[in-house]
Amino acid sequence: MTATRYVREGTLAVLEIDNPPVNALSGPVISGLIEGFDRFETDEDATALVLRCRGRTFVAGGDIAMFDDPAFSPAPFNDLLNRISASPRCVVAELFGTVLGGGLELALACHLRIARENTRFALPEIRLGLIPGSHGTQRLPRLVGLAEAARMISTGEMIDAGRALEIGLIDLIADSADPVAIATLSPRPVAAQAEGAPEVLRDLADAAQLRPHEPAYQAIAETLAAAAQLPFGKGAAVEADWFRRLLPSAPARAQRYLFFAERRSAAVPGLSRGTATRAVEQIGVLGAGTMGVGIALSCALAGLPVTLSEVEQSRIDAALERIEGILAGMVRRGRLGEDAAQACRNRISGAVGIKALSQADLVIEAVFEDMAIKLDVARELGRTCKPGAIIATNTSTLDVDVIAAATGRPQEVVGTHFFSPAHVMRLLEVVRGRETAADVLSTVLGIARRIGKTVAVSGVCYGFIGNRMAEVYMRESEAMQLEGAPPERIDGVIEDPAWLGMAMGPSRMLDMAGVDVGARTVIEWIASGKGPQEPAYRALCRRMFETGSHGQKTGHGYYRYEGRKALSNPAHAALAAELAELHGIARRDDLTDREIFERLLYPMVNEAAHILAEGIAARGSDIDVVWTAGYGFPRWRGGPLFMADEIGLPEIVARLDHYAARDGDPHGYWQVSPLLRSLAAQGGRISSWTGKGDRG
Repeated sequence: MTATRYVREGTLAVLEIDNPPVNALSGPVISGLIEGFDRFETDEDATALVLRCRGRTFVAGGDIAMFDDPAFSPAPFNDLLNRISASPRCVVAELFGTVLGGGLELALACHLRIARENTRFALPEIRLGLIPGSHGTQRLPRLVGLAEAARMISTGEMIDAGRALEIGLIDLIADSADPVAIATLSPRPVAAQAEGAPEVLRDLADAAQLRPHEPAYQAIAETLAAAAQLPFGKGAAVEADWFRRLLPSAPARAQRYLFFAERRSAAVPGLSRGTATRAVEQIGVLGAGTMGVGIALSCALAGLPVTLSEVEQSRIDAALERIEGILAGMVRRGRLGEDAAQACRNRISGAVGIKALSQADLVIEAVFEDMAIKLDVARELGRTCKPGAIIATNTSTLDVDVIAAATGRPQEVVGTHFFSPAHVMRLLEVVRGRETAADVLSTVLGIARRIGKTVAVSGVCYGFIGNRMAEVYMRESEAMQLEGAPPERIDGVIEDPAWLGMAMGPSRMLDMAGVDVGARTVIEWIASGKGPQEPAYRALCRRMFETGSHGQKTGHGYYRYEGRKALSNPAHAALAAELAELHGIARRDDLTDREIFERLLYPMVNEAAHILAEGIAARGSDIDVVWTAGYGFPRWRGGPLFMADEIGLPEIVARLDHYAARDGDPHGYWQVSPLLRSLAAQGGRISSWTGKGDRG
């Protein structure tokens, strides 16, 4: 089957793309477009050319896999776009679905753009560490003006057909292009570039200065300045030069890696695409706290009816009031239409008591993170839920197999680790229990996709993928605080893009989430006998839990707070010194930024290697998906494992060995994973490790 075909429909020529599933601009598609346009240029009887796609969407971007081919060049496609733009006969783009990236650049080169009502548009290259590379930075501002172009290119956000018509991106909203419509429309004049240009360009330059480690923002500033100040050809040359430099850059490679990693992460080894799923027409959510409300909203916004259950009506009323406030805010900010908000409200009902969930197809339990409470609830759900219903336990650290056994139907139980607020955060860790049935897992993965989550599948262990690694991260943060480094120094290193660039360091993160929340899980883990039995282990957060220093919500934790402003906390410094003396930990004043960085990141990489070797995660890339989608790890770094590969695994192994030798390793914290040591010795990459006997 050819990817394109050229046909005549009366006086119109039609060049049609057919490259499922999203009509991406692959090599064969581009070659076919060039050949088709050659035919149009010699087909003198055709009055106009319509560019059209079969399937579910117009071109939804380029084939990103081509970007890693050393022979890749956008020049042939760009030359075609110049020919289209210069054609003396009208070329019309017939748009529908999602018109993204190179697809929108193809449409921009046409003289007219006609779109169906539900079409959406975006230039999302910034999310790959790139800029549009096929004249998008030059044609878009000339069509819609500099300010609108700057917003679309620098955010990568979608706009709908109504907005596209309003700003002049499209010429008509209609189902198709026909000779009458084409005859009545005229190409739009070039938009005025001078209006507001100095302010727009200054804002772009300022944004680039704030992100020196993400060169695509500097590229946007310079290419849009070229669009405003230079002729088209010279501006296109500026764009081409920047695109050529960005393509092999570390931030762009990292974000291309994540693009494919996120598409692989929901594919579970041993779970085929043809695995049966169970029908889910009604969702039950048990627990109407912050997490339960977020889960209910996630489901209802995706069109699923939800029953929200609590032990008393006052809690239901409070939850529904919170939901109303969230929906009102979404409408106010333009993220949701009033009709859609009302439809969402109508899908959520509240009910007192667990029996209200007896007919739900999927029940998501979101009660307090305490094993005794979870087990009581699990037993009751096992008795109450109808045969065949799926029971999901929402937990961040607890043993899903133990909870599943308590239901009496462990094959129908799966773990879900939603991140708060659940209706906002992208990540969902799905935890496959020892006895979870294949169709149960397949069904929950389908629901996760339906509610718009980025999914990673984990096996059962303390903390699963993300929190298990976060535990060693927090362990070293607190250990260095006992040694004398204040939390603001540690956070400052990890927030510095020169080192890592996290939005928040470990202490600020836990203060915001609630020290009590994190401490409870540590205390319970230690009490179970499975956690470290060392008296000094996480002594800071355990003492802070006892004394009510729970972070931002109590006004003091690792920091003290004036409103939301974090300030140095002398009481915390005194506590760290007291606990260091109690546990015989020597205080130091020679901790370097490098040591802080290494002691936070490298043990995480080592723990990730243990996670892979144990089969908790199927792929190294799944771990990077978890950390970039759920924990704020910078996407331009690719995730902790991609970053480790960029640093070099031999260097990481050597530094882990260094700390073990320098400080001793009585508790095995610095013992290098055999997998990590093997990959380092063989020149493998941990981010691409799949457990299939390769070196990664």
